[in-house]
Amino acid sequence: MNRNICVVITARASYSRIKTVLAAIEKHPSFLLTLVVTGSALCDKFGSVADQIIQDGFKINARFSNILESCSVADSPKTVALAMIELSTFFAQHKPDFVITIADRFETIATATAAAIMNIPLIHLQGGEVSGNIDDKVRNAVTQLADFHFVATDNARKRVIQMGAHPENVFNAGCPSIDIAAEVMQNHTLDFNPFSKYGGVGVSFDYSKGYLVVMQHSVTNEHTSADEQIQQTFLAIERQNLPAFWFWPNADAGTDAIAKRMRTYREMYPRTPIHFFKNMSPHDFLKLLKNAKCLIGNSSVGIRESAYMGVPVVNIGNRQVGRERAANVIDTDHDAINIGKAIQQQIDHGYYAPDNLYGTGNSGEDIVKIVNTLQPNKQNS
Repeated sequence: MNRNICVVITARASYSRIKTVLAAIEKHPSFLLTLVVTGSALCDKFGSVADQIIQDGFKINARFSNILESCSVADSPKTVALAMIELSTFFAQHKPDFVITIADRFETIATATAAAIMNIPLIHLQGGEVSGNIDDKVRNAVTQLADFHFVATDNARKRVIQMGAHPENVFNAGCPSIDIAAEVMQNHTLDFNPFSKYGGVGVSFDYSKGYLVVMQHSVTNEHTSADEQIQQTFLAIERQNLPAFWFWPNADAGTDAIAKRMRTYREMYPRTPIHFFKNMSPHDFLKLLKNAKCLIGNSSVGIRESAYMGVPVVNIGNRQVGRERAANVIDTDHDAINIGKAIQQQIDHGYYAPDNLYGTGNSGEDIVKIVNTLQPNKQNS
């Protein structure tokens, strides 16, 4: 009988980090993929990925709409509580042999807690890393709840082991999102029109002579400063002589302030060459990113995929503080002048040599091969 592997996707970023694993599970003769989509991954406001998942050929077995959209500090734990109720019921009904949870978004704590308390072997991807925000606490808590760990770097593996995990249960398989970056690098021509394919809002512009990509999220332990911080980024971008593709932030405390500022800016400056998108398919987004002059903001894509593709990155503030990074990243604070200087420095530098810090492009298949060797009833931490 095939072993039932249940994967829970809670946010748009999680899909790109698990897509190649999903494909490898589906191809494997010994596995049955059960796919749950919940949280902000279902919410159009934050760039729902449900339609994209289906377009990519995957079947969604369950959808749980539990995200609270006001993005106050109280909404995150309420969202987690609602998710735990839904997931525990689903796990009891479908009896997965393994549950897979991804990375460090706050929603992942619901998946991890429900599976651990129900004695379902839990597989955690991308533990052992260090960053700012609430993510460190969530990531480390999930590591303690997990039975098997697939990390993305050697240092991450060392940290997971230092936290008490048995070394034989900790595997450095790289980051599966690098698999998609590797595919894009085979042909990174920007072969689609972002405006006609994805719509978005804001002025359309000629991007053939170069453009910037911006993706900036709230820093949850600095959420009261979110509006001021995003204003500084707007000032820096508008002083550049390049248009920009700007992506909507994640569902975090402080996100509403960022979203409000984005809407206000678009209404006040309708002719400024900035176009706003909620989401793109992982392949299209990375093609857009690969052809950009620079990525600006605080997304982990600047640390992971951008390193592999050699894209220049200006990382702003503390959201990614402590995370291992390659030479393509310049760090700066939330000051428009400093951000602008860093952007110009990166544009002058141009593309960097690719760096395999987070993987070489085979993570999805490698992870599934290892999962096939694991015993579902092995409850070591």
